[in-house]
Formats: sequence, structure tokens, C-alpha cells
Amino acid sequence: MKKISIGSWAYTIGPYEKSPVDFFTVCEKLTELGFDGVELGGFPPHPNPDDLPEQSQRQEVATRVREMGLGFSGLAANLWGEHLIDTDDSSAYIAEFRKNCEFCTDMGIETIRVDTVQPPTIFDSVDPDTAFQRVVSTWNECCAIAEGHGLQVTWEFEPGFAFNKPSDVVRILESVTCPNFGVMYDTCHGQMVAVVGSRQPGEKETLPGGQLELISMLSGRINHLHFIDSDNTCHKAADGSDETSSHPPFGLGVLDFDSIVPALAKEAVPHDWWTIDLCFWPDAWQATARCKTAIDALNSRYGVREEAR
Repeated sequence: MKKISIGSWAYTIGPYEKSPVDFFTVCEKLTELGFDGVELGGFPPHPNPDDLPEQSQRQEVATRVREMGLGFSGLAANLWGEHLIDTDDSSAYIAEFRKNCEFCTDMGIETIRVDTVQPPTIFDSVDPDTAFQRVVSTWNECCAIAEGHGLQVTWEFEPGFAFNKPSDVVRILESVTCPNFGVMYDTCHGQMVAVVGSRQPGEKETLPGGQLELISMLSGRINHLHFIDSDNTCHKAADGSDETSSHPPFGLGVLDFDSIVPALAKEAVPHDWWTIDLCFWPDAWQATARCKTAIDALNSRYGVREEAR
């Protein structure tokens, strides 16, 4: 069986930005619901490297979490204030990444998440080839840093960030060849990228085989998994424009998890975590129990290793 976690950012951003749920209150609820862990959104008000600058502070938090019976499935590093595509000087991004790797080490976290930072509209001002080279060269350097900390680096591709076409994802994977680098497969982002083609610049690129075709294209390089439904729409930004994939709870969307989950379960992901992502969902706190019940059912059907069947 897989270990189940949920992203803590669901309770701090979007609808929860003005009234975030305290981190340890989140952990208490997760313990009550039988979760195995939490995926840490490493930005205020939840634990992060800036608010916990000392190793002893970080270890104190990590110890408290583990005493509650929870582990950490990963870190969503706070890199959104950095420049990746829109600068030829990546030193600030790399320094911030390094700081988050050190934080992971102190907290006992083994996977760090990245994205391409800038939205797909960045190609209006930056040539795509230049953008690609900036991402690849920076991430190759970051992967070397992460390797020194024993960390996996997982890239969450999604409609809201540049390089959001299936061929983009494959091309970057072919160029960032570090063994500790791979992609996070998020089931709602997979839908919006492979089936809907949301926010793709230029000619839309979707796949006849939908998510199963995309999973096949990425097979062998998937190193982290997020599960949630999709209703084929994007979350809306403050101005009403599309931002990134909506994350409706299981059963409120259109995904056929009985085909998607078995395909993902076959991937040689380097850990046993399955993570729920309720990012931007307006009543994530109330929906958490429902999502745990749904993923437990999937886990019971598909989460057992083949050799254990």
C-alpha cells in the first residue's frame, strides 16, 4: 500500500490566503483522518527556511510532526519570487534553491518541487529557444546541488507555467538528464495539458490517447505523484483569466481514475507516497476527509506492489 499525504498549501493560498490554517492544526487533522504524511508548502505561514533559519528550529518542527505520526512526502519550495526564464543571470534562483535543499536536509525531506516560474505568456518577450536553454542550464546545476543533499528534484508541469505542451515536457526531460531529476505527474495537470491543451501558446497540442498517452511518453521519468480530479477548467486569477488547473475533489470532475491510477502505479517512482492536491479549492478544509476516503479506495485497489499481489 502507498503512503498518503496532502499538500499543506491548500490551506494557505487562494481562498485561504487571508485566513490560513495553522500548520500544526493541519497536521492534527491529518493524523485524525489517518494520513501518513504532509507535503510541505515551504512558504509563510507554514514552516519555511526563512522563518526557521536555524537547524535546531527545523529539527524541532520535524520532530513534532513525526511525533504526530506523520512524515514529509516532499517540499514545494518557494521559488516563485525568483527569475528563471526572464533573466540570463540565474544566480539568485540557484542560491534560493540551495537554501531550500539545506532546509530539506534539516527537515528530513527527500523530494523538492520546481516549476518554470514564469507564465506561458513569457514567450511574448523571451524567445522560446533562449527560455529553454535558461531552464535547462539552471536545472542541471540545481540537480547537482540537490544530488549533494540526497534529494530528488521533481518538475511540476502545468498550464499556468511556461513549457506546458506534451512535447515541451519530453524535450526538457531529454535535456536535463540528471538521474535525480524527473517530472511530477499531477492528474489534473495531466488532463489540462494532454486533453484540453489549456494556455498553450501558438498551436494547441493535445494527445489522441489523452492522459494514458502522456503517461506513456513520460514513463521512466515520473518521480512524484499528485492525485486529484479535473473538470477540464482552470482556476481563475483575480482578473477572471485562466491561471492553472482547477483541483476539484475526487468525484467532482471527469477523470477515469480506474484507468489513470493503474498506469501510474506501474511507474518506478523512487518512494511510496501518493499526494492529494487541493490547491485553490475553496473548501479544501471540508473536502479533505472526502478526498482521503477516495484515495484510500484507489490505494486498496492499485497501491499494492505487483510483487505483493
